[in-house]
Amino acid sequence: MAWTIEYSEKAKRSLRKLDRQISRRIADFMDHRVAIDGPRKHGKPLHAALDGFWSYRVGDYRLICEVKDEVLTVLVVKIDHRSKVYR
Repeated sequence: MAWTIEYSEKAKRSLRKLDRQISRRIADFMDHRVAIDGPRKHGKPLHAALDGFWSYRVGDYRLICEVKDEVLTVLVVKIDHRSKVYR
């Protein structure tokens, strides 16, 4: 059972601003690892203000995602460098 990966408009803009190699690496990670293996195998749950969201690490970048179990969808909400993503 494969999961569907969706990107918010903010995440799409962030992905377009990144270096082509980095954006390809992020897309491949989401499409080939998270979508196939499931979102909980590679990520970690967030707490406090971001409770209910999951974080994925791809190099120096972090992806903040919302996992929707009822429709088997992972919504990528935010993509940013690890030093700025949780602000």
